[in-house]
Formats: sequence, structure tokens, C-alpha cells
Amino acid sequence: MDTTDSNISFDINGVCDHCNTYYRDIEPIWNYGLGRENELEQMVYQIKKTGEGKEYDCLMGMSGGIDSSYLLYKMVQDYGLRPLVFHVDGGWNTKLAEDNIRKIVDKLGLQMHVEVIDWETMKDLQLAYFKSGVSNIDTPQDHAFFATMYKFASKYNIKHILTGGNYSTECVRNPKEWMYYQSDDIQLRDIHKKFGQGNLKRFPITNILWHKVWLPYVKGIKLIRPLDYFHYNKEEAVKELEDKFGFINYPQKHFESLFTKFYESYWLPTKFGYDTRKVQFSSLILTKQMTRGKALQLLEQPAYNPDTIEFEKQQIADKLGVSIEEFDNYMHIPNKTYKDYKSQESLYYFGAKVMRLFGKERGGKR
Repeated sequence: MDTTDSNISFDINGVCDHCNTYYRDIEPIWNYGLGRENELEQMVYQIKKTGEGKEYDCLMGMSGGIDSSYLLYKMVQDYGLRPLVFHVDGGWNTKLAEDNIRKIVDKLGLQMHVEVIDWETMKDLQLAYFKSGVSNIDTPQDHAFFATMYKFASKYNIKHILTGGNYSTECVRNPKEWMYYQSDDIQLRDIHKKFGQGNLKRFPITNILWHKVWLPYVKGIKLIRPLDYFHYNKEEAVKELEDKFGFINYPQKHFESLFTKFYESYWLPTKFGYDTRKVQFSSLILTKQMTRGKALQLLEQPAYNPDTIEFEKQQIADKLGVSIEEFDNYMHIPNKTYKDYKSQESLYYFGAKVMRLFGKERGGKR
């Protein structure tokens, strides 16, 4: 990480706050998942007990990425859970991701619920984000995922949501100026009101009070990250998925979505100077899965493929229904930040402060 994170700070030894936060707040508690197996066994016992007599005992989202794929495999095969598996189709799935998902779901003998987001609304929202000038144009996809996850949990009265979030590959957070909170419905509505054309009646919307207060403390729905409770090494996980399911890995984290691939590999670094690989590699360096030298070597090359990027841009422009000239013009709109639009930032800040006070959240305050 470097000063493209404008809030980064360094101690007298030149160590940044991302690293110090990891060494102080995360590593001692997490300990690479070692010694936490009994905690996971207790969680699994509680999940099964709560799910007795129900069709499903937990909920798991499946994006086709490594984290969610490995989580589903381990929880079903090793721990015998009966998840409702859902996938949100925002219109940007790569064929590779669809193939990976089908291989795993079919071989595990599961059924998958697919929520297809209304394309005209999704397109309208994504174009609105392009026109707004903010960096986080992938917010509509992420927001739809969160909203659908909570919708399924509430609809099927499922008390446990298992996610692929983890310290092993995600102990360093993206700075808020790079990727603002995707669940902020106030900002989503404001950007759409200023730059969108239709309405959001057919778009799944959630909000912070719904999923941070109502669902966990009133409905009793718990969010669990099982990958933090056993040894999880990315390279080893990929190899295991390849051997057991014929899984095919992606060039980079989050590349299972055509839009997210463009967003993280081209839009963010080219227009804003934000390279998400710095976050991803930093996490792997801290958790001893990559050397700093290897990371610096990889960062010498662009995240996108120069030979295919123009074709990929044309694909996205065509799907969004705009000319390539208009699409390229989005790159030249004056850069804005989430602070230029209405938001619930103060509510998120207060909630995070309370969560840290009670030891419910760890990691940087970004």
C-alpha cells in the first residue's frame, strides 16, 4: 500500500497503519485459523440445531469466485450443512464463472436459487454511476447482492448466513475513497436521482439499519465467516477446487464478473490511480502467502490486458446501450468522491465505532 490511499499513515519505523492494524488487532485473534476449529464445530452444531425441521439450515451466496466456492465445498462436504445456495445474476457473469458454479453445485448435489436482477434497472443505475464521476461504479452489483442475501434469509426464516469474507486474503481493506460502502441506499438513490432515468421499483434495496440492526438483533439472523476458523490458503484452495471439481482459476480476484474485471483492472487504476491489487497483494503478504518482491514485480504490469481491453470496453458499451465514444467520455468526466453526494457515512462511522467498542469488528477504520 502507498499514498494512493490518502489516509495512510506510517510510524517511526516506516510501517503503515494497515500493517500495524493487522499485527495488533487481527493476527493475535485470528492466528491463521489455527486453534479455532472447536469454535467452528460449536457454530456448526448451533446452525444444525436451529435448522432442524427446516428445508435449509443456513444461507450461502455463490459468486463463482474462489472464496465462496471453497466455503460452499468445505461446509457441505466436511461439515454436512444444508445450505440454501443463491446466486445473483446482475447481467455480467463470465462463462468461466457460470461453468465453475455449475461444476461445484452439481457435484455437491445441491440446488441453486438464481435471482436475476431486472436488466433495464441495473443498466440505468450503472450508467448513472458512470455519469456521477465517482470511483465506485460497481456499487449497483454489490448492493443487489447484499439486498438479495438478506431477502432470502428473511423469506426462508434462515438464522445463519455464511459468507466467504476472510482475513487470509482480505485482512487489508480497500480505502473508503476507493470503494465506498456499497450498502448505502441514500447514496445509491441520490446518484440515481441525479443521473438516472427510470425508477428503482424493480431493484432490490437494503439499508444499514435493516441489516445491521433489524436482522441481527430483532430477527436473530447471524452473519458468520467460517474461513476464519480453519487453515485457509488461497493457492492450496485453488488446487483443491481444481482437483475435485475441474475448477478453472481467474487471472485476478473478482474477475468472475465482466463488469468488475473492467472496473478493478482498468477504471480504478486508469482514471483514479487506485490499483486494488495493492490491497489484495498486501493481504497475501501479511498472511505469508506472497512475498513483497513478487507483488512489486506483478505491479509493474497493468492489471488489464492491453491486447484485449478495447474489445472488453466495446463489449460493456454495447451491453449498456451506449456508443464507444460516449463510453470513453466517461473516463474524462471530472473525478468526484462519495462525499459529493448524499450519504449515511456518519451512521456507518457511529455503528463501526460501537462494533469496535464491543469487539464485534476488527481491522482498519477506512
